[in-house]
Amino acid sequence: MMSDQQYITSNPGIMQGKPVIKGTRISVELIQRKLREGATVFDWMRMYPGLSHECILAASMYQV
Repeated sequence: MMSDQQYITSNPGIMQGKPVIKGTRISVELIQRKLREGATVFDWMRMYPGLSHECILAASMYQV
């Protein structure tokens, strides 16, 4: 089972406390918005090779 805490973190000193993928400044909000606009998980993995399939899925399912 996937845990949000494994891939997502929130820190007031990073992106004003917005949830981000751990070790990055890529916000969950941005991933969710781009996926709604038609980007695919594969698109994200190609643009950001350091992102795993699992962390993108965790972001897509994250409830703010």
